[in-house]
Amino acid sequence: MNNKKRIAVIDYEKCNFEKCGNYLCQKSCPVNRNGKECITHEKNEKPKISEELCIGCEICQNRCPFNAISIINVSFNLENPIHAYGKNMFRLHGIPIPKKEKTIGLIGRNGIGKTTILKILSGNIIPNLGEEETSKEKILEYFKGKEAQAFFKKIYSGESKIALKPQNIEVLNVKGKVKDLLKKIDEKNALNEIVKDLGIEKLLERNAEELSGGEFQKIAIAATGLKEADLYFFDEPTSFLDIKERLRIAKFIRKLSEKKAVMVIEHDLILLDYLSDLVHLIYGKPRVYGLVSQIKTTKEGINNYLDGYSKEENYRFREHKINFFSNIKNENIQKKEKMIEWPNLIKKLGDFKLEVKAKSINVNEIVGVVGPNGIGKTTFMKMLAKEINPDNTKLEQKIKISYKPQYISYNGEKKVIELFKEINLEKIKNSIIKNLEIEELFEKKAKLLSGGELQRVSIALCLAQEADLYLLDEPSAYMDVEQRLTIGKTIRNHIAIKRCSSIIIDHDLTFVDYVSDKIMVFKGEPAIKGNAYGPFNVEDGMNNLLEYLNITVRRDNETKRPRINKFDSVLDKEQKKQKKYYK
Repeated sequence: MNNKKRIAVIDYEKCNFEKCGNYLCQKSCPVNRNGKECITHEKNEKPKISEELCIGCEICQNRCPFNAISIINVSFNLENPIHAYGKNMFRLHGIPIPKKEKTIGLIGRNGIGKTTILKILSGNIIPNLGEEETSKEKILEYFKGKEAQAFFKKIYSGESKIALKPQNIEVLNVKGKVKDLLKKIDEKNALNEIVKDLGIEKLLERNAEELSGGEFQKIAIAATGLKEADLYFFDEPTSFLDIKERLRIAKFIRKLSEKKAVMVIEHDLILLDYLSDLVHLIYGKPRVYGLVSQIKTTKEGINNYLDGYSKEENYRFREHKINFFSNIKNENIQKKEKMIEWPNLIKKLGDFKLEVKAKSINVNEIVGVVGPNGIGKTTFMKMLAKEINPDNTKLEQKIKISYKPQYISYNGEKKVIELFKEINLEKIKNSIIKNLEIEELFEKKAKLLSGGELQRVSIALCLAQEADLYLLDEPSAYMDVEQRLTIGKTIRNHIAIKRCSSIIIDHDLTFVDYVSDKIMVFKGEPAIKGNAYGPFNVEDGMNNLLEYLNITVRRDNETKRPRINKFDSVLDKEQKKQKKYYK
């Protein structure tokens, strides 16, 4: 093993040597000042850092005005990377190997290497072992005598066939009638079976380019499952989907793994727990390096990840535990002062009809909104935000409302910092900007942000407004597990301090359970009718939803995180008998 003492990474998108004072990092490096060339540059080119000469003082990292440099002092022996994107760029250490008749989950932060792993295992990237030159022969020699050698030999020879559902389905850019597209892909003669399993019968006659994000996600999963493959890879298969459809997808993936090898990247802990047999943790520092843990049982792996400590490696990769489950709710607010109330609301949109009964929300309350897609949750929120009007009445709200919609986009050439030009940044620096890691995005153009970056900026902009009621539609979308906890904490702290309230729509039940004081449940028939029930207390609201979905959830003994019971298991039957769907 190579005892690597330093990792030095430069985010070259952020690096601006002309505006920093003409290579400020190089000028401030004490090794350079002593006559050695630790940080160097070619004329008019961005700098390079020698990890061999770096002493880990972090001065260059701290002086860089664009937060472009990361210096990591590694306290343990680190193997040579399996793959590096270049000198002073992200590198991945270790690689998991799929197993036949098993679903293996990958859990880790965004930017930690999970998608890179799938690209390597599917043969789309030939790993370079941290060197400039690479080849399939070199990889087979590197893994000689190991399980990985046999795996890559089958991949490179074409003996093992791969089916991959990518993370960013929007890049697929397919056109035409869904039925025709799936027929062309169907290598198993299983179109009717898979259409039924995924509940996409009503989408077959539609054009692919007209589908919503959730509908297209299901078509992409169907297309992956229709391929005759030995290995199936699913990169974030539940994005855009509600809890009911997430469960359907989980069952479909588990069915595939009865005969084949499956690997899944998923940030929804309840779903990852439900569909995985085994997991690997991927830890390190986002956009700097990723390290693959040994294989673990699903329960052990998720609990280790929440603890921030991998037992097999005897390595603490996070100083704090992730704890969604010891939240103090606002049940004991002494004076129940109303923040907002609404009358009976009716709204028709084409063939769809939504009915919401007259209710109210109190000061300092956070109300989570749950239920299937296409059932009126966003329509309800838009009525409160005065984006659309109800058919039967006029809403006269005297309170200030700040609204983060479900779908966000920015056009034009504005940088992120310009979006905050009318906001006192000092006032929200520690409570919002720092927590959501917005400062590192300030110099980026808003239209070039990734889905996760865009989400964080939009949440920050929503909470930065002076308002009495904050409406957030799917704030956990595109977020990893740690970011979801941070967002939940940020929202809760903001509501507690500001003496305001919030309504939050989300599909991640772990997140909803953590952030909510009360819950509204939407039921009905998607695209036909929707009815709102509640607000209930959290336990009653979750019970109401889970009974509607016909699933039961228990608490993990160690972490108290929610876990779905297997259908018709002893626990499932017991909880249903007791009417305790959420225990």
